[in-house]
Amino acid sequence: MKLLVITQILDEGDDVLGFMHGWVEEFARQSEVLDVICLKMGKYSLPQNVSVFSLGKERGCSRLKYLINFYKYIFKERKNYDAVFVHMNPEYVLLGGFLWRLLGKNIGLWYAHGYASWHLKIAEKMADIIFTSTKSGCRINSSKIKIVGQGIDVNKFRNKSRREVGIPTEASGNQEIFQIISVGRISPVKDYGTLISSAEILKNLGLSFKVDIVGGVGLREQEEYLSGLKKIVLDKNLGDVVNFLGPVPNKGIVDFLRSGDIFVNTSRTGSLDKVILEAMAVELPILTCNEALIPVLKERAGDLMFGTGDALGLAHKIEWLMKMPLERRVALGRELRGMVVRDHGLTSFVSKIFMEFKMPTNE
Repeated sequence: MKLLVITQILDEGDDVLGFMHGWVEEFARQSEVLDVICLKMGKYSLPQNVSVFSLGKERGCSRLKYLINFYKYIFKERKNYDAVFVHMNPEYVLLGGFLWRLLGKNIGLWYAHGYASWHLKIAEKMADIIFTSTKSGCRINSSKIKIVGQGIDVNKFRNKSRREVGIPTEASGNQEIFQIISVGRISPVKDYGTLISSAEILKNLGLSFKVDIVGGVGLREQEEYLSGLKKIVLDKNLGDVVNFLGPVPNKGIVDFLRSGDIFVNTSRTGSLDKVILEAMAVELPILTCNEALIPVLKERAGDLMFGTGDALGLAHKIEWLMKMPLERRVALGRELRGMVVRDHGLTSFVSKIFMEFKMPTNE
């Protein structure tokens, strides 16, 4: 019950990795002792059995200082953990793997992305276990891969009004303008151009709707991509329909999702985007082209999936949901939430990880 978690950022206000705060809380709840090493530290509020160590990015430390701090912490804290859980960055397995092997620590890597880097392929040789969300989340051949689903806090991500009242009397479906939500970093791989083209088709059909896109940019190419998207919106005269709202802290995403009628994901990553499951947990009907959702949606995949880059197909699916009676759309949302609760709840997710480590938990 002693674990070391390594992650890029520990900051409950971060728009991309803010969810790690919730993961760490659940790891702590099921652990005796929990150490966290992060590259960058922000605001957090964690149980007393958690110790947090930063490599110093928030202080402007150099890469050499990062490395020195990394080795200092993993050696200094060696008696306070029996296993290591590295989140998404196989580079840390490459850096610490030999020492952890010498110290007799179990090494686990979480990796959920459609791209298999050379770092991942080497890290696979050094790790004991590679955790991933779905079969498509880690595209290498290895007997070490364990599919454990995603970790969604279903107590946080839920539609309060629907759960507490039973009938969505204030649901956005009763409003005149249909609200389409999309969340994700602004990057070419997310293919927001397809969503914009679908919006043009729907507007030409005379339908009343709005598209709100939440996400930030971090790289120059992403800034250029966003500028290009905004120009397309203006050129197509969609400024009254499509809105780019910028980044929203992860802890604020739940309220944003609750404001929508449907959630659309046009991502081409091929991996299971957490925010899709968060939308489902909030009882929001979803539309996606991401093949990683096929085993999640099962028999519903045919209804809720469209072809990659198929703007017309997406428009037809949106129109279908717009014209669906509210009661049926509410029932669909509840069905989707059930899938997340059953297969991707955070508590069972952490328990599965400890079971694979063959470590006892406080559960």
